Amino acid sequence: MGLFYVHAGDEYYSFFLDCEEGSACTILLRGGSKDVLNEVERNILLEGKVVPGGGATEMALAARLLHKAKSIDSVHQYAYRAVAASLEVIPRTLAQNCGANVVKVMTDLRASHSRIDCPIAACMGINGKTGEITNMRDLMVWDCLTVKQQVYKTAIEAAAMLLRIDDVLSGLRKDTKGGEGGEGGAVEDMETFGDSRDG
Repeated sequence: MGLFYVHAGDEYYSFFLDCEEGSACTILLRGGSKDVLNEVERNILLEGKVVPGGGATEMALAARLLHKAKSIDSVHQYAYRAVAASLEVIPRTLAQNCGANVVKVMTDLRASHSRIDCPIAACMGINGKTGEITNMRDLMVWDCLTVKQQVYKTAIEAAAMLLRIDDVLSGLRKDTKGGEGGEGGAVEDMETFGDSRDG
Protein backbone atom coordinates (compact mmCIF):
# COMPACT_ATOMS: atom_id res chain seq x y z
CA MET A 1 0.00 0.00 0.00
CA GLY A 2 1.29 3.45 -0.91
CA LEU A 3 0.59 6.70 0.90
CA PHE A 4 1.24 10.24 -0.27
CA TYR A 5 -0.14 13.73 0.28
CA VAL A 6 -1.58 16.03 -2.37
CA HIS A 7 -2.09 19.75 -1.90
CA ALA A 8 -5.35 20.86 -3.56
CA GLY A 9 -6.46 24.43 -2.93
CA ASP A 10 -6.04 25.22 0.76
CA GLU A 11 -6.22 21.61 1.90
CA TYR A 12 -3.93 18.59 1.98
CA TYR A 13 -5.39 15.21 1.11
CA SER A 14 -4.05 11.76 1.92
CA PHE A 15 -4.16 9.22 -0.91
CA PHE A 16 -3.93 5.52 -0.13
CA LEU A 17 -3.07 3.50 -3.23
CA ASP A 18 -3.01 -0.19 -4.10
CA CYS A 19 -5.31 -1.18 -1.23
CA GLU A 20 -6.59 -4.72 -1.32
CA GLU A 21 -10.38 -4.88 -1.11
CA GLY A 22 -10.68 -1.24 -0.11
CA SER A 23 -14.30 -0.10 0.28
CA ALA A 24 -13.86 3.57 1.19
CA CYS A 25 -13.63 6.32 -1.40
CA THR A 26 -13.37 10.09 -1.48
CA ILE A 27 -14.79 12.42 -4.12
CA LEU A 28 -12.79 15.61 -4.58
CA LEU A 29 -15.12 18.45 -5.62
CA ARG A 30 -13.98 21.78 -7.05
CA GLY A 31 -16.00 24.86 -7.89
CA GLY A 32 -15.64 28.52 -8.78
CA SER A 33 -16.99 29.65 -5.39
CA LYS A 34 -18.12 28.14 -2.11
CA ASP A 35 -21.76 28.56 -3.14
CA VAL A 36 -21.16 26.61 -6.35
CA LEU A 37 -19.24 23.97 -4.43
CA ASN A 38 -22.03 23.60 -1.86
CA GLU A 39 -24.58 23.26 -4.67
CA VAL A 40 -22.50 20.55 -6.36
CA GLU A 41 -22.11 18.69 -3.06
CA ARG A 42 -25.85 18.89 -2.36
CA ASN A 43 -26.74 17.68 -5.85
CA ILE A 44 -24.35 14.74 -5.64
CA LEU A 45 -25.77 13.67 -2.28
CA LEU A 46 -29.40 14.01 -3.38
CA GLU A 47 -28.97 12.67 -6.90
CA GLY A 48 -25.81 10.70 -7.56
CA LYS A 49 -26.23 10.53 -11.34
CA VAL A 50 -23.75 12.36 -13.55
CA VAL A 51 -23.40 13.00 -17.29
CA PRO A 52 -20.29 13.73 -19.38
CA GLY A 53 -19.12 17.35 -19.33
CA GLY A 54 -17.11 19.33 -21.86
CA GLY A 55 -20.13 19.84 -24.11
CA ALA A 56 -20.50 16.09 -24.72
CA THR A 57 -24.02 15.90 -23.30
CA GLU A 58 -25.19 18.89 -25.33
CA MET A 59 -23.76 17.47 -28.56
CA ALA A 60 -25.31 14.05 -27.87
CA LEU A 61 -28.72 15.65 -27.30
CA ALA A 62 -28.35 17.84 -30.39
CA ALA A 63 -27.49 14.81 -32.54
CA ARG A 64 -30.56 12.95 -31.32
CA LEU A 65 -32.83 15.96 -31.87
CA LEU A 66 -31.54 16.40 -35.43
CA HIS A 67 -32.08 12.69 -36.06
CA LYS A 68 -35.64 13.02 -34.77
CA ALA A 69 -36.23 16.14 -36.90
CA LYS A 70 -35.40 14.21 -40.06
CA SER A 71 -38.27 11.83 -39.35
CA ILE A 72 -40.85 14.65 -39.04
CA ASP A 73 -42.42 16.01 -42.23
CA SER A 74 -44.37 18.90 -40.70
CA VAL A 75 -43.15 22.29 -39.53
CA HIS A 76 -42.64 20.82 -36.06
CA GLN A 77 -39.20 19.67 -37.20
CA TYR A 78 -37.99 23.29 -36.99
CA ALA A 79 -38.53 23.32 -33.23
CA TYR A 80 -36.26 20.28 -32.91
CA ARG A 81 -33.66 21.92 -35.15
CA ALA A 82 -33.77 25.18 -33.18
CA VAL A 83 -33.22 23.44 -29.85
CA ALA A 84 -30.39 21.37 -31.36
CA ALA A 85 -28.69 24.52 -32.67
CA SER A 86 -29.00 26.21 -29.27
CA LEU A 87 -27.46 23.21 -27.50
CA GLU A 88 -24.40 23.42 -29.77
CA VAL A 89 -23.64 26.89 -28.39
CA ILE A 90 -22.09 25.38 -25.24
CA PRO A 91 -19.38 23.26 -26.92
CA ARG A 92 -18.78 26.07 -29.42
CA THR A 93 -18.16 28.48 -26.54
CA LEU A 94 -15.79 25.99 -24.90
CA ALA A 95 -13.83 25.72 -28.16
CA GLN A 96 -13.63 29.52 -28.47
CA ASN A 97 -12.49 29.95 -24.88
CA CYS A 98 -9.54 27.58 -25.27
CA GLY A 99 -8.46 29.12 -28.59
CA ALA A 100 -9.25 26.16 -30.82
CA ASN A 101 -10.33 26.30 -34.45
CA VAL A 102 -14.07 26.44 -33.80
CA VAL A 103 -15.23 25.35 -37.26
CA LYS A 104 -12.92 22.32 -37.35
CA VAL A 105 -13.66 21.28 -33.77
CA MET A 106 -17.44 21.55 -34.21
CA THR A 107 -17.34 19.65 -37.51
CA ASP A 108 -15.28 16.85 -35.95
CA LEU A 109 -17.50 16.81 -32.87
CA ARG A 110 -20.66 16.54 -34.99
CA ALA A 111 -19.08 13.69 -36.93
CA SER A 112 -18.19 11.81 -33.75
CA HIS A 113 -21.71 12.26 -32.36
CA SER A 114 -23.39 11.22 -35.61
CA ARG A 115 -23.26 7.60 -34.37
CA ILE A 116 -26.14 8.12 -31.95
CA ASP A 117 -26.27 4.47 -30.86
CA CYS A 118 -22.61 4.36 -29.79
CA PRO A 119 -22.17 4.99 -26.02
CA ILE A 120 -18.54 6.06 -26.48
CA ALA A 121 -19.57 8.73 -29.00
CA ALA A 122 -21.90 10.27 -26.40
CA CYS A 123 -18.89 10.92 -24.14
CA MET A 124 -16.85 12.84 -26.72
CA GLY A 125 -16.40 16.46 -25.65
CA ILE A 126 -13.89 19.30 -25.73
CA ASN A 127 -10.77 19.29 -23.58
CA GLY A 128 -10.82 22.74 -21.97
CA LYS A 129 -7.03 22.96 -21.85
CA THR A 130 -6.04 21.80 -25.33
CA GLY A 131 -9.23 22.32 -27.33
CA GLU A 132 -9.03 18.76 -28.65
CA ILE A 133 -11.94 16.34 -28.84
CA THR A 134 -11.50 13.86 -26.01
CA ASN A 135 -13.47 11.18 -24.23
CA MET A 136 -14.78 12.93 -21.12
CA ARG A 137 -14.85 9.64 -19.27
CA ASP A 138 -11.06 9.41 -19.63
CA LEU A 139 -10.65 12.99 -18.40
CA MET A 140 -13.13 12.36 -15.56
CA VAL A 141 -15.10 15.50 -16.45
CA TRP A 142 -18.68 15.11 -15.24
CA ASP A 143 -21.72 17.30 -14.67
CA CYS A 144 -24.61 16.66 -12.29
CA LEU A 145 -27.68 15.31 -14.07
CA THR A 146 -30.09 17.38 -11.99
CA VAL A 147 -28.23 20.60 -12.82
CA LYS A 148 -28.34 19.82 -16.55
CA GLN A 149 -32.04 18.98 -16.40
CA GLN A 150 -32.81 22.28 -14.66
CA VAL A 151 -30.68 24.26 -17.13
CA TYR A 152 -32.49 22.79 -20.13
CA LYS A 153 -35.91 23.20 -18.52
CA THR A 154 -35.27 26.86 -17.68
CA ALA A 155 -33.90 27.62 -21.15
CA ILE A 156 -36.89 26.06 -22.92
CA GLU A 157 -39.35 27.86 -20.64
CA ALA A 158 -37.60 31.21 -21.24
CA ALA A 159 -37.65 30.68 -25.02
CA ALA A 160 -41.34 29.75 -24.94
CA MET A 161 -42.13 32.87 -22.91
CA LEU A 162 -40.26 35.08 -25.40
CA LEU A 163 -42.14 33.48 -28.29
CA ARG A 164 -45.47 34.17 -26.56
CA ILE A 165 -44.50 37.83 -25.97
CA ASP A 166 -43.39 38.15 -29.60
CA ASP A 167 -46.72 36.71 -30.74
CA VAL A 168 -48.62 39.30 -28.69
CA LEU A 169 -46.49 42.17 -29.99
CA SER A 170 -46.85 41.10 -33.62
CA GLY A 171 -50.62 40.91 -33.12
CA LEU A 172 -50.85 44.61 -32.26
CA ARG A 173 -51.73 46.81 -35.19
CA LYS A 174 -49.33 49.57 -36.12
CA ASP A 175 -50.06 53.12 -35.13
CA THR A 176 -51.26 55.22 -38.08
CA LYS A 177 -51.36 58.99 -38.26
CA GLY A 178 -54.77 60.59 -37.91
CA GLY A 179 -56.64 57.36 -37.27
CA GLU A 180 -58.54 55.23 -39.73
CA GLY A 181 -61.71 56.65 -41.21
CA GLY A 182 -64.88 54.75 -41.81
CA GLU A 183 -68.59 55.34 -41.97
CA GLY A 184 -68.67 55.88 -38.24
CA GLY A 185 -65.97 58.53 -38.39
CA ALA A 186 -62.33 58.48 -37.34
CA VAL A 187 -61.09 55.74 -35.07
CA GLU A 188 -58.66 56.94 -32.43
CA ASP A 189 -55.16 55.60 -32.75
CA MET A 190 -54.10 52.83 -30.42
CA GLU A 191 -51.90 54.22 -27.65
CA THR A 192 -48.35 52.99 -27.56
CA PHE A 193 -45.60 53.58 -25.04
CA GLY A 194 -43.39 56.55 -25.73
CA ASP A 195 -45.75 58.47 -28.03
CA SER A 196 -46.68 62.17 -27.80
CA ARG A 197 -49.58 61.50 -25.42
CA ASP A 198 -47.18 60.40 -22.66
CA GLY A 199 -46.40 64.01 -21.95
